[in-house]
Amino acid sequence: MKVVGSYQQDGYAHLQGLISPEVAQAFLKGLKQDLGPGAIPLSNVASHPNLLKRAAFELYGHHYKPMLFFLWGLTPIVSEIVGRELLPTYDYFRIYREGDVCRVHSDRYSCEHSLSLTLDYSDGEVWDLEVEKSRTEPSAKIAEDFGPEAFASIPMQIGDAVLYQGVGHRHGRVKPNPNEWSAHLFLHWVDRDGPYREHAFDGQDKPSKVNFSFS
Repeated sequence: MKVVGSYQQDGYAHLQGLISPEVAQAFLKGLKQDLGPGAIPLSNVASHPNLLKRAAFELYGHHYKPMLFFLWGLTPIVSEIVGRELLPTYDYFRIYREGDVCRVHSDRYSCEHSLSLTLDYSDGEVWDLEVEKSRTEPSAKIAEDFGPEAFASIPMQIGDAVLYQGVGHRHGRVKPNPNEWSAHLFLHWVDRDGPYREHAFDGQDKPSKVNFSFS
């Protein structure tokens, strides 16, 4: 893995080769097998997040345990890059379709440190993630673009990721997806001793002592 940029100074960094393309492919193959044969039924989905212009296939880690292993397993690496001890909050998977965009936004408090990981492009066309260069106060505002604010466009190959301060730096994908589909995993953490510590594990599966018995 190669870290391009300074996360501490800029609020974001490009992690080239965070995972191998083979690992990304293995995860997607297992997911597709678990979903079963046939097309993903999105045509009748009436609602979708306001970040999107139409429905996308989404799956959360607390509904699909293999995704949690990504989140937990990457925690030491991300903690090292950030320079602080982190606790995981949640992760989710999304498939964007051709022409999709993701409107410019800030994340909720569970996403103090966020990671956008590219798993595959159907047609091999790189689709940049854009991150605003200046830090802003947390906001629920959603916009079609960054307006006059400067932003970085970060091209990710399969297995690449962008680590960014999701609460403090607006981000999105304002250029339409050039692929028939693209697959992405989004993972989030908070500082163990930071202001958003209460969001650790996002209210799901908070760790507690386990006792085993034998017969």
